[in-house]
Amino acid sequence: MALKFFDMLNKINKYIVLLAAFIVSSVFGLESVQAEEKGRIFEMRTYYANEGKLDELKARFRNHTVDLFKKHGMKNIGYWVPTENNDNKLVYILAYPSKEAREKSFKDFLNDPNWKAAYKASIKNGRLVKKIESVFLVGTDFSAIK
Repeated sequence: MALKFFDMLNKINKYIVLLAAFIVSSVFGLESVQAEEKGRIFEMRTYYANEGKLDELKARFRNHTVDLFKKHGMKNIGYWVPTENNDNKLVYILAYPSKEAREKSFKDFLNDPNWKAAYKASIKNGRLVKKIESVFLVGTDFSAIK
């Protein structure tokens, strides 16, 4: 009888420890997400592809650029093309912990040998992009993404 009691007590203690670990990780996880978001900036970039080059530009992003951005600490938020795309636009948003982190990440990305090779290979039949626009953004207090 005493052995069953201690077995049951041992099981209850395991559940209490698991519950405590869950609560602590939830609280600290939330704080770390909030800390990461404080000071975070977004960059919305719009690329205007040269005539007939949008598919090649999307392929370069798909096959190289997205992974290289991630490698250099940039967070890929999303990539879009307009439903009516007469200007051959590719629009995307990246996130960074800070403006300084953005500058370092982009510099490292541009100097990455894999980027240089991918870029060189992608323009062998002509430049893909004729114009790039960049806008820096911060989330509002009512935004789902901050």
